[in-house]
Amino acid sequence: MHTPNTTNPSVGLMGFGAFGRLIARHLKPHCRLLAFDPALPADAAAGGIIAAGPAEIGACDIVILAVPVSALSEAIATLRPHLRAGAIVVDVGSVKIGPAMTMLAELPEDVEIVGTHPLFGPQSGRDGIAGLKIAICPIRGASAWRIAAFLRRVLRLTVIMTTPEAHDREAALVQGLTHLIAKILVAMEPLPRRMTTASFDLLMRATEMVRHDSPAVFLAIEQANPHARPVRDRFFALAEEM
Repeated sequence: MHTPNTTNPSVGLMGFGAFGRLIARHLKPHCRLLAFDPALPADAAAGGIIAAGPAEIGACDIVILAVPVSALSEAIATLRPHLRAGAIVVDVGSVKIGPAMTMLAELPEDVEIVGTHPLFGPQSGRDGIAGLKIAICPIRGASAWRIAAFLRRVLRLTVIMTTPEAHDREAALVQGLTHLIAKILVAMEPLPRRMTTASFDLLMRATEMVRHDSPAVFLAIEQANPHARPVRDRFFALAEEM
């Protein structure tokens, strides 16, 4: 079995969208970083990132699936023939129950699996990520604890160890409602910008933090989380009562 290099690991990023680029910015000082994306910018190499193909990504010690939840199976199918025994596969999706089941069913049995959800995005993390939160779900193998230690000690993130079920139950309210309210407020524009209260300004700041999230993120939060719909139904029922 291949033993991942824990001192200077190779990390393969499958996907180099807005969140993939955020990951790369914070990981590249600590590892040999490779990335694959059909739309990978031509200047990626100048930023310390090696443009690579799926075979090279799959050969890394750690593989991060930085793709939309809806594209997870396709990414796994592309990587599966190339993954090393003992490699660590990590996802970063906004929901955890479905992706955990997908990874267990579709990844080779000889790779370790860690589910993660950085509880921030390119907007909230643009000025630094120290002190921000990340949820970690151990799924297969013991690597989750080592990854959690690195994130806590080196990147100074606040690490929350949890399960896919517990994560999705809380995220249905934490993300499901905030993203829904933000979408509704954006649809109601133009909104007052001059005569506003401090609480309204905070609400607009929260809206701006998720305004530019991709439609895939919103759909994952609202549709791929099995707990999201009951939370929405309760919210609207209470609103109607009031």
